[in-house]
Amino acid sequence: MDWNDRGLVIGVRRLGETSVILEAMTERHGRHLGVVRGGRSRAMQPTLQLGNSLELIWRARLEEHIGVFAVEADDLRAGRLMASQMALQGLHWLSALLRLLPERDPHARLYAMADALAAHLDNPNVAPELMVRFEMAVLADLGFGLDIASCAVSGSCDELAYVSPKSGRAVGRAAGAPWADRLLPLPAFLSNGVDAGAVSDADVEAGLRLTWHFLRRDLFGPRGLESLVAVREIFAREVRRALENQR
Repeated sequence: MDWNDRGLVIGVRRLGETSVILEAMTERHGRHLGVVRGGRSRAMQPTLQLGNSLELIWRARLEEHIGVFAVEADDLRAGRLMASQMALQGLHWLSALLRLLPERDPHARLYAMADALAAHLDNPNVAPELMVRFEMAVLADLGFGLDIASCAVSGSCDELAYVSPKSGRAVGRAAGAPWADRLLPLPAFLSNGVDAGAVSDADVEAGLRLTWHFLRRDLFGPRGLESLVAVREIFAREVRRALENQR
């Protein structure tokens, strides 16, 4: 059997003397692995870099086999991204998040968001917002989505300013004022439709804090994935550094 699809490189590991096992997030076939014969050659190595987008053909005798990938370059952005520490750490964090998904389980929306995010990871005006949105989408697809459409207290959709750290529901400014010190700030770009590139540093910080709370509580803790804490912390540090360098 065989299929063709677009895929984002999220991992490569050595197999024997000349081949590699490619891990890719694909548009229609989810997170998928396959052998690339000759993947360690000088000609193939630039193509099989973290963050590149590829055209893939997968073949196997049986569906449950690991199969073999034939690859063709689509967007070889890795060289550009590796020049930015924020982008490099972002690629590692993006890949770690995608590995939380079950193998071969389609997530077309996450694929599209991941591919767009990878393309902009070296842009500090856009990447942090896109990453926060992507983290929220991962939470939602894994069953832990936040409900920020309306106030949990009043039902109003106006003046949403906080998120409950317990329920993950939005709270309006007036309703949440008495408990503001116990609530998580809701960044304006998640509630007011702020244009990409117009996000304040404070909102970036609030967004990173918001998603991190629920990722750590609902995904990392229960799965024993505390090793990923450092990966996220390094990415957040590089985001802050990149924003500071722009001032």
